[in-house]
Amino acid sequence: MRAGSAVRRIASHAPGARGHKALQGQNPRMPDALIYIHGFNSAPASFKARVLQEALAESAPARAFIAPALPHSPAAAAQLLDALAAAHPDAVLAGSSLGGFYATWLAERHNLRAVLINPAVRPYELLAGHVGMQTNLHTGEQYEFTPAHVDELRALEVVSIAPQRYLLMVETGDEVLDYRQAVARYRGARQHVVEGGDHGFSDFAAHLAPVMAFLAADDPASRAGA
Repeated sequence: MRAGSAVRRIASHAPGARGHKALQGQNPRMPDALIYIHGFNSAPASFKARVLQEALAESAPARAFIAPALPHSPAAAAQLLDALAAAHPDAVLAGSSLGGFYATWLAERHNLRAVLINPAVRPYELLAGHVGMQTNLHTGEQYEFTPAHVDELRALEVVSIAPQRYLLMVETGDEVLDYRQAVARYRGARQHVVEGGDHGFSDFAAHLAPVMAFLAADDPASRAGA
């Protein structure tokens, strides 16, 4: 999708202005840190991570932006993220694709809020077909993705979620994931559904307003348990 395409919002609390520059000067109350969780074969230097880091630097420069390089093992990635969340109990999470799956597990475990960007709902099903040698798209690193890794993903599935914790950002043109699965999984959450687009959410910078509003929201109810 490109700027100017139709946007359909479902239960969105985002302001009408598009882009983070429209929110400057409003002095929002921001979390102490934003933890960005990248997707499968991605890295902290991904496009969406850079966009969010720039937006946070302009809106709340005193806040930390944390984007760890995740281990290939989902169990090891979960251990790393668990430690980060424990060290930043007031953080907000942002997860893309597989990172959205991790963010859901982490949000429910640590009572955190999360922005989910084209999140994978059942990645253990999708990635079961990708067992074998993999190459990280950003670093070029090669590694083996194994059936044990698929089992580790399945072990991180959260049966019940508190939808008020989440802002869902999806594009209907996602060529990797069926956006309708995410819409159903996070029913009751704030949702920003964009017509068209792609899995990478190439026009993410044009849809930052609801993200920044969500980050700035001081909503104790969003931390309520499931």
